[in-house]
Amino acid sequence: MQIDTHTHGFELTPGLSEHLRRRLRFALGRIGASVQRVVVRLSDINADRGGVDKRCRLQLQMPGRPDVVVEDTRSDLYAAIGSAVERAARTLGRRSGRLRQLMRRGHGALPARFSRWPSETGQL
Repeated sequence: MQIDTHTHGFELTPGLSEHLRRRLRFALGRIGASVQRVVVRLSDINADRGGVDKRCRLQLQMPGRPDVVVEDTRSDLYAAIGSAVERAARTLGRRSGRLRQLMRRGHGALPARFSRWPSETGQL
């Protein structure tokens, strides 16, 4: 899993970067093996004014499947990261559970949005 981190309004510290990587690996667990790339955008919206202005936006990319995009805004950046990562993990879990159910029920080919092969979508 490749993790690309972008910041706006502050500099990324090694501690924050390590926290982000650990949270992603722990929360995604074995589902994370299907994630090819994670794009993380961290920003301080109001800069010096304070308030609920720390935003974490995650975009998880998987081959042959739609991206999962999750965003959370909190007063603390660590809390925003934690909340966004947990929401992304739940979303991935739901999506992979639905896919397993379809395959288990014997519906044949995957739905077009999950398919990687043109023959499965009828586009030859």
